[in-house]
Amino acid sequence: MKILPTSSLNALLTKVIKTVETTALKRTNQRHVLHYILKGLGDLPTPVLERFNHYLKSPTVEQYPNADAHMRLIIGLNDKLKPPIQITQLIQLRQKFATEMVAIQSPSVWQQRNADDNFKNKNSNHKENGNSVSWQDKVIANADSGNMIIRCYQAESSATQNPEQNDNNVVMLFFHGGGFCVGDVNTDHEFCHAVCAQTSWAVVSVDYRLAPEHPAPTAIRDCLEAYAWLAKHAHTLGASSSRIVLTGDSSGGGLAALVAQQVSNATVRQSSDKQASINMLDDFTIDIFQQLQHLPRPLAQLLLYPITDIGTDYPSWKLYGQGLMLDYKDIELFHAAYLKDSSLTQPHALISPMYGDNTEICPSYIVAAELDILRDEALVYAKKLQDHGINVQTHIILGVPHGFTHLMSVHKGLGREMTDTIDKFAIFVRQIIGTETNTTMLE
Repeated sequence: MKILPTSSLNALLTKVIKTVETTALKRTNQRHVLHYILKGLGDLPTPVLERFNHYLKSPTVEQYPNADAHMRLIIGLNDKLKPPIQITQLIQLRQKFATEMVAIQSPSVWQQRNADDNFKNKNSNHKENGNSVSWQDKVIANADSGNMIIRCYQAESSATQNPEQNDNNVVMLFFHGGGFCVGDVNTDHEFCHAVCAQTSWAVVSVDYRLAPEHPAPTAIRDCLEAYAWLAKHAHTLGASSSRIVLTGDSSGGGLAALVAQQVSNATVRQSSDKQASINMLDDFTIDIFQQLQHLPRPLAQLLLYPITDIGTDYPSWKLYGQGLMLDYKDIELFHAAYLKDSSLTQPHALISPMYGDNTEICPSYIVAAELDILRDEALVYAKKLQDHGINVQTHIILGVPHGFTHLMSVHKGLGREMTDTIDKFAIFVRQIIGTETNTTMLE
């Protein structure tokens, strides 16, 4: 096979970059152009990809030996196109971020979606992994009695079954990532859809309020309100309130861990191994906190490359803090926006899971990315849970950066990894259910 000369390859890549840069300006019927571009690049021969990587000054195989040429090209494209941002630009960034995240997703998970963007109508699509998935957006109350959107997914195979007789009566409550400042129910639609299709579980994705307009602890309050709503309404989704699993990626992973802590412990206690100034929940006159003791405990949690310790540098910060999907400047910006005008001070158990009471938290499945600035704090948090005797499984996906769930349909190897991760977490949950069932029978 003949390979185009370098000048032609560079011209082609320049055209690709211009197409990617203008994705946000495309009409709805072209909204997934980025998916096709990034996926198509992966079909090119490795020598061609390496030519592109050389042109972009992408990471080399010597730097990241576990990352293939396609993944390193995606990282290089992101680094070249990613503009510097300021706190004052975060609100404007949200629409661009949401557009790009949808543009990367497979069109198949959006088929037959109503063209009207009011998100009030039920949608469905083709069968994936044997399950047809439908979804519907609902409006529930946030922690301050305002409106909050949630997106509810159901698999056809479980939607009509009695929750008490259904082996798949699990419901996943998902919190999206985005540094507490960007993201919504659309940005992680593909992942939530995949979980529902593979497991037949119901899935509920939460559009909690964002910083800087709504600083900490608004996000965790909204997430707790969503948990309370789901505990009351799980049966309407063919699920049981005793089988809620918490999931989130990045900042959403941190929020999932915080919800697990707060529901497991009706009040926050100061951590015995951290000199942290932690206020009791009674200091916050918030009804949802006062009702925590009446909520069912979560069955398990899946944390995907989570934020667990805001404000602490780990070795992975130095190793992977520049030139990847998330760098230290991004983190500093997001954290500044999240904590600006907050009533909480660092370190605090309503900000970082590392400082909360983890002694009674639910079984946890923690997934870290090898090439991630947050890798080490995820692993340290997993070790902390293990030291408390919590049932923990940890998995590191090699050769991938922060935010890898958004690349699951454009990178073949990562697509297989995500399918495997969802399957393994489903097995993890079934084992927990089996253990609880056996314990109940013995009693």
